[in-house]
This record gives sequence, C-alpha cells and structure tokens, in this order.
Amino acid sequence: MDKSSAVYGPVTSWRVGRSLGIDLLCINSICSFNCTYCQLGFIQLRTLRRGLFVSTEKVLDDLKKSDWQSADIITFSGSGEPTLALNLGEVIQGVRALTDKPILVLTNGSLLDQPEVERDLQGADRVYVKLDAATERTFQLVNRPVKGLTLKKIVDSTAEFRRRHSGYLGIQCMFLRNNLKEFEGLIPLLNRIRPDEVQINSPTRPYPQSWILSSRGSHDGVDYPAKPLKPLSQKEGDLIAQTLREATGLKIVWRARTRVKK
Repeated sequence: MDKSSAVYGPVTSWRVGRSLGIDLLCINSICSFNCTYCQLGFIQLRTLRRGLFVSTEKVLDDLKKSDWQSADIITFSGSGEPTLALNLGEVIQGVRALTDKPILVLTNGSLLDQPEVERDLQGADRVYVKLDAATERTFQLVNRPVKGLTLKKIVDSTAEFRRRHSGYLGIQCMFLRNNLKEFEGLIPLLNRIRPDEVQINSPTRPYPQSWILSSRGSHDGVDYPAKPLKPLSQKEGDLIAQTLREATGLKIVWRARTRVKK
C-alpha cells in the first residue's frame, strides 16, 4: 500500500478535461456493482458496507506530491465505488482546503439513500450517477449488483438526491450490445430525475482479465491482458442522443471515441 499512490493522473477526459483521480479504495477493487464493461475487470470485493480503506492522511499527502496544479478537476473514482469509503467527506474537505479545483464524484448511486453519504457528497461540486438500464432484468445483467440492490432503488435514491443536492448532477449511461435497444426506456427515468446533464458513453477501454491498479487511469492504452469491447457507432450514438434530447429536453452529451486497443 505504501508504494501505491491514492492519486493518479491527470488523465484526459472527453467530459471534464484534465482530471486528477482520487482513489479511496486502492487496496483492491471494491464496489457494489460488478459491471460487465468495468475497466477494473471482475470486482474483487463486492459489498454495500462502508469501510476505511486508505487513510485521509495518505490521500492528502499523495495529493500534495501530485501534479494537481495542471488538472482542470479533481475526480473521486479509482478502484471502485468511492461512496463506500467512510472518509469520503473528510477527504473532500481536505482537498478543498488544499486546492480550489472543482471536485467531482463518480458513483453508481447504490448508497445515495444513506444520509451520511448524502452529507459527504454535499461537499462536491459535481456528482455523476451511473444509469445503464431501463429494466430490472438489464440492470442485473449489465451492472451485476450485490444481492438486494434493484434498479428501482437506484432511481428512487437518485431522484431524491437530485431534489436535495445543491450541486451539479450528471447521469452517465453506458451502452453495449445487450442494452442498446433499451435506450427509449430511459426516457421516463430521466424525466423523473431531471439531471443537469446526461452523458452517452460507450466502452473504449477493454475488460481486464484481472484487477491491476494501473487500470483505473489507463486512457491511452493498456499493457495487461484484457478483452476488447465493442463501442457504439457514430450513427447509434447520434440516434440515442437525438431521441433522448427530443423526449426530455435535457442536455445530452455524446461524442464518438476510438476504442483503446490492447
């Protein structure tokens, strides 16, 4: 652990520019989902229980040693679901004290119904929540959540979080072959949540055969065994974006990207 930094990048993101990653989980891959497209591969620890995985002191020390000055934004993501870290709010406040860079948290929304998680996230400028499915069957097939998690719970929690959260809320939708035809089913869910932005995503990074710490930030290629995934075509992405834009009136963001090769 002492040899592994909890801070990585900056990496170039088509959504937010130069993003410096904060990883509160980097002792392992830890998440409440086990998505079929995850850049981390098969999640090693699948849980809904929050814990302390990396100390706040270490994270802030790693941040001071990083190239944070060149970043456009500080993003909490890394080796799994950041809201599983009990010190999320504490680290957000520590980052805020060290830099005036905007703070983004990427989450799957599985813990948004917990008041302490909501309080932690109030310190972030932006929160992006994953929503890949319009039906329970597809949710279970694509996101492979821990037992007891349902799509309804995710949508209900996100809609309620939206009502109370003062910051910017984005919804990230990842499309693969097995949920591609379900995009119209997202319309009522998005209309209920009413986020500030909806991002249409497509897999550009392959699925690793095992968890490797470097996979959390590998945007420009990989040097480990991994299975390539098929991204959306320009035509498919354009159709999804146009349909959702016309049906919801929301800001829909989509940009075709080249798949990262092995």
